[in-house]
Amino acid sequence: MSCGGIFDYEGKREKLEELDDQIADPSFWDDSDRAQAVLRVQSGLKKIVDQLDGAQTRQEEAGLLYELAREEDDQDSIRDVWESLQSLDKMVAGLEFQRMLSGQHDRANALLSINAGAGGVDSQDWAEMLLRMYQRWGERQGFKVEMLDYQEGDQAGIRGAALSISGDYAYGYLRSEIGVHRLVRISPFDAQARRQTSFSSVMVLPDIAAEGDSDIEVPDSDLKVDKYRASGAGGQHVNKTESAVRLTHLPSGVVVACQMERSQHKNMAIAMRMLKARLWDLEEQRRLAERHALEGEKMANEWGSQIRSYVIHPYQQVTDHRTDLKISQVQAVLDGDLDRFIEAFLLMEGEVTK
Repeated sequence: MSCGGIFDYEGKREKLEELDDQIADPSFWDDSDRAQAVLRVQSGLKKIVDQLDGAQTRQEEAGLLYELAREEDDQDSIRDVWESLQSLDKMVAGLEFQRMLSGQHDRANALLSINAGAGGVDSQDWAEMLLRMYQRWGERQGFKVEMLDYQEGDQAGIRGAALSISGDYAYGYLRSEIGVHRLVRISPFDAQARRQTSFSSVMVLPDIAAEGDSDIEVPDSDLKVDKYRASGAGGQHVNKTESAVRLTHLPSGVVVACQMERSQHKNMAIAMRMLKARLWDLEEQRRLAERHALEGEKMANEWGSQIRSYVIHPYQQVTDHRTDLKISQVQAVLDGDLDRFIEAFLLMEGEVTK
């Protein structure tokens, strides 16, 4: 049997041919941003199709070798076939996992923001720990991680920060992190060394404007633009001029800021990308609410829900409340070892949507 069925092999081949026709069109490069986005999609599809073609070829070759080895009673060759099939099985399992990243924007880069919750300086310190965790995770994946905004805390840590994480399926992986993260530990800021519970929220959005996949228009009349001097980590080299930009979308009240580039023009462009991602998310939430209302279902408050607890005292354990996955290596997780949590979430999501 072909291993391509569950992956919609024929559909991917047809889509690849359509993209090849678009690229061959003489006017293809008239819109550079759209052209780059199409090339990224083509590259991803070609990689999957090539992997499936390779798997099919290996399967057929293993079948022929097995028949010959059985006729000759060649046990060494039969063992070789078995090892080859085991390797093939692992590769197909990896492709099956990747198939779960099939959302409209799962392949996009991610815009990740962190905000400290109630808890004062402890929560601000916790927010900075989360910031470091996601930076480390991105580096482990070989992704490009850039700081977009950084708001220092009152005594320690941060009040908030925003990252751009660029790489294949960055958003598809990181959307599993959306929600409230809870830390339980002995407070390093309490003279009496009492146990403290802290909360910080994480939002992840696809960088749709950078992908050339955004049809969201933002009229100048809908914007309030503030320009100010950058401050905080990463901002020292630009804080002598008003290079930082804050955009307020007046109809929705959404506020975004970028201060990490030397150029005000670059900060404005990045802030606009962030704003379009937030507006896309608002529209998605509106559509979801309407659909759930029609279906008579109660909508879960994803943003307000606690998704994970990190306990350092009185015991050490990280617990994901959606998948019930528990890991005792807290420091490893805080150093960016998030793959098991991400995979467990995507596998659970795949089972729910079957």
